[in-house]
Amino acid sequence: MVGQFRHSLGDVMEHPLMMDYGPFSGWVFLLLIGLVSGSFFGYQVYKATRLVMKGKPDNRFDNWGKRVSEVITGWLGQKKVLQDRIAGGIHVLMFWGFLMLSTDMFDLATANWFSHNVLPDFARGPWNLVVETGYTIALIGCVAALTRRLVFTPEKLKGKSQLEGNVILLLIMTITVTSFFVEAGEEGVSSTWEPIGAWVANTIVPTTAVVVGAYWMHMLAIATFLFLIPLSKHMHLVMAFPNVFFHDMRPMATMEPLQTGDNGKAVLLDELDLESFGSANYTDFSWRSLIDGWACTSCARCQDVCPAYASGKSLNPMQIIHDVRNYANDNYSTLMAGETPEEDMIARFGEDSIWACTTCHACVEACPIYIDHVPKLTDARRHLMMERMEFDEKVEDTVMPLMATIENLESDSNPYGLPSHERGDWASDLDVKVGEPAEYIYFAGCAASFDERNKKVARDTISVMKEAGLDVGILGMQEGCTGDAARRAGNEYLFQMLAETNLATFEEIGVKKIVASCPHCFHTLGKEYKDYGGEDIEVMHHSQLINHLQGEGKLPEPSHDGKVTYHDPCYLGRIGGELDAPRNAIGGVDIETERSGKDSFCCGAGGAQMWMEEHVDEGYDRVNVIRSKELAETGADTVAVGCPFCSTMITDGLSAIGSEMEVKDIAELVWEQIKANDAAIEAKKALSNEA
Repeated sequence: MVGQFRHSLGDVMEHPLMMDYGPFSGWVFLLLIGLVSGSFFGYQVYKATRLVMKGKPDNRFDNWGKRVSEVITGWLGQKKVLQDRIAGGIHVLMFWGFLMLSTDMFDLATANWFSHNVLPDFARGPWNLVVETGYTIALIGCVAALTRRLVFTPEKLKGKSQLEGNVILLLIMTITVTSFFVEAGEEGVSSTWEPIGAWVANTIVPTTAVVVGAYWMHMLAIATFLFLIPLSKHMHLVMAFPNVFFHDMRPMATMEPLQTGDNGKAVLLDELDLESFGSANYTDFSWRSLIDGWACTSCARCQDVCPAYASGKSLNPMQIIHDVRNYANDNYSTLMAGETPEEDMIARFGEDSIWACTTCHACVEACPIYIDHVPKLTDARRHLMMERMEFDEKVEDTVMPLMATIENLESDSNPYGLPSHERGDWASDLDVKVGEPAEYIYFAGCAASFDERNKKVARDTISVMKEAGLDVGILGMQEGCTGDAARRAGNEYLFQMLAETNLATFEEIGVKKIVASCPHCFHTLGKEYKDYGGEDIEVMHHSQLINHLQGEGKLPEPSHDGKVTYHDPCYLGRIGGELDAPRNAIGGVDIETERSGKDSFCCGAGGAQMWMEEHVDEGYDRVNVIRSKELAETGADTVAVGCPFCSTMITDGLSAIGSEMEVKDIAELVWEQIKANDAAIEAKKALSNEA
């Protein structure tokens, strides 16, 4: 049995599918439309899948519970999409609307057979309400999106073609509006379960021709939409689900070892068996990394938060992802034949883009569908650094200072090239264990060991820890660079050498708890060393330890003088997930920057940029200047930081804009407070004695 339709005069009419149109039945036209659009859609999805599976193997079939949970909240719940309340809200309306209305295809393509023969009678009404609600909210979303595009055009869309997006929106609007007229033509349309359809039937009273025309416009719009999906950014409708499900479950910014053994741990250097390093060709990337190319929605959120892009450099993280898909499509025949295209992925990305990344992971955090932009760039750096050892002329001025840093790391285990035996000199007059077992080992890091400005941070950190009565030690000359800069620069071999050396030292001394004032050390030691045998070592940022000690009453209640703002270091806040401890440790923040917390803007030092030469075109500011302007706009007296590199970059940036704001580390502010409290106590005692 099929559902019956009615004429405008109330007579029963055949369903448009059951009508004859000349010598052909409506079924013929539907099958023809469906065959053309469906076959094309299926072929393009098949083609994309083949291209994706050209990537290297990647085990993403672990943690099924967490993956399913993330799909429910991230894909179905759209949690990251909704971080942009306006654009995200509009998208959610269309997304959930489509999910709700999609079941109507069963009815539309079967002349109502599905609702009358499959659905039980009690479910038909509620199902119709769900379907109509889906059409309605999808229409509202489309109207809102089109209005935003044409009337309140976002800055990032100005000057760019919006034809593709507008055509898709008009198609969706056609699908939704025509659905109400199709409903109006159905016999027994219910004002309870299909209120809009009933209103159209009773108010507009569409003729048979209008109902039939609406039906075929509806089906043609669906077929056209299906045809366009794989040719546009809307391929994300297919690829977003697997992209979310198979996303990297490891801590953010944790890089892959050169080679992983059967135990899931890194293969030691003397056991490595590799023919090449890094990624230069399309097939060097993993299949999961390649899905990103088809999952991208072109929302440009990654572009909006990228410090390199903001400073006018050639890197656009969204374009990097587009390059993956475009490259694959451009070289489809060659790749499918198992051959290597003449142009490699490094050429497609551009070396100037590859070396501009600060690895701040703002792009990854902002992406609503879990795209990993950064690993593509760091994998490319590995190839450039470890295989080619030569660079494009346009990046030589940028990269060559980095090469000197790499040499210093190789010879002296620090980027400054200073003698390793001087590494612990900053603590020479402090009563602290050196190279001996202690409950807490303060890992000073290269900056606090050799940079005069940051030596004070190390000294104040030790002073605070001893004030709390902790058993604390340092490694002194036995401490080596964690290798963060080497790893982000692409010299993975050097990183692993430094990591294995440090871990051997930790084992020899019996290190169990490490405190680091550098977020890069905090991340590398605490997360990335686990792949090399550091699983049992607890690593804390000094702000976490200080905040903990304050909570235990071993340090005074936190407070500060003047107005203080706080700059979240990327590797502590966004990547490390620690937002509260630094703020709590100094007694709170008086004025937050517009971009703070996980949305904080990078200082420009990460990704080994600290050791490269930054060049910007006229009309653009350096990354640290952009951030310094944001901090200065708060009107605060002091910028609190929790990273030696951030301290250097922001100090330089504030100087460049003529700001008199002070930059102080968390430990400096806490130690100042302790000394002020002690001075107040002594002054009080002196007054008491005089009396």
